[in-house]
Amino acid sequence: MTNNQLQNYLEIATEAALAAGAVLQSFCGKLENIQEKGRSGDLVTEADKASEAVILEILGRHVPEHAILAEESGSLGNAASKYLWAIDPLDGTTNYAHQYPFYAVSIGLLIDGLPQIGVIYDPSHNELFRAGKGLGATCNRRAIAVSQSSELRNSLLVTGFAYDRRSTADNNYAEFCHLTHLTQGVRRSGSAALDLAHTACGRLDGYWERGLSPWDVAAGVLIVSEAGGQVTAYDGGAFEMNSGRVLATNGKIHAELSGALLSVPPLSSWK
Repeated sequence: MTNNQLQNYLEIATEAALAAGAVLQSFCGKLENIQEKGRSGDLVTEADKASEAVILEILGRHVPEHAILAEESGSLGNAASKYLWAIDPLDGTTNYAHQYPFYAVSIGLLIDGLPQIGVIYDPSHNELFRAGKGLGATCNRRAIAVSQSSELRNSLLVTGFAYDRRSTADNNYAEFCHLTHLTQGVRRSGSAALDLAHTACGRLDGYWERGLSPWDVAAGVLIVSEAGGQVTAYDGGAFEMNSGRVLATNGKIHAELSGALLSVPPLSSWK
């Protein structure tokens, strides 16, 4: 894969993300149909569907031979293709439904299972995060880099909670409390894509979460890596796209944060 080919795919992803972001803004504050997708709190709106339709149309026009994994439509296209576009047309639907301005379009391209292109667009703040493998990472076309914080106690982290948090003991509550004690703070934004983007540009020092889908993280993990950060499993091992878990940091606090995650006391032991 040449840099020119990657750049071409990056421009296609950018076109789709910007068009989808415009769709989201056109629906914002005007929703008429908000539904749950079978899990409590897992929302879908007409904006999600309209945003995804625009992305699918653009990809279908430019790369009809590629495979697609989209949050609302599932698996589409050529299943045998080594090219897989992972699409979240509206990451942060709950925020969006409440008109809380923290949501994004996320489009990632995997080639042979590895992230090669990532674009995240935050239409509320008009911030476009982009990366290509070996091409670096940018926000609004300017190079970005991860933070320089080297100690967990001086770090600001972010995380999230899965939709099944009410029904499983593996719900991230203990980790959230434990790391809140060890750091300058832990934020919960409601958008995995933007959590990764903000880690990439140094606003946050680290991010972890469970219960994720490939479309949540396919773009963001590449943007973090290309901005000089580190992305792994909780234990520091290789990141698995389908594991549902991710640990992403500036690299300097990675080992310390990984160790803290692995040493969290069970929630039942908290007083």
